[in-house]
Amino acid sequence: GKHRIVVPCLGHFKEEYEKVSKLYMNNRIRTTRYTLLNFLPRNLFEQFHRVANLYFLLLVVLNWVPLVEAFQKEITMLPLLGVLTIIAVKDGLEDYSRYKMDKQINNLVTKVYSR
Repeated sequence: GKHRIVVPCLGHFKEEYEKVSKLYMNNRIRTTRYTLLNFLPRNLFEQFHRVANLYFLLLVVLNWVPLVEAFQKEITMLPLLGVLTIIAVKDGLEDYSRYKMDKQINNLVTKVYSR
């Protein structure tokens, strides 16, 4: 859609307004959890709060100990890597759809009431 910028008629208060307005947050909506920089670490942090993922991680770590090794090391890692990958892709797609919806809402035409 079209963008509309509303500039208040401030007169001689313009300089003061510019100083003070930098101190406040904008009113953009942001419902996304991730950014490109924090997606991988934050997603892994959230996924390892699940008990099942911690269990599979424990199996992988134990399997690297030669005395306890029950399976091949790579085979033990496959279920954990598969689950982590599938959940990361799902979370990424959900977050991207939230980003698109936020962008659509933030670019809506706004009506400004003025006396």
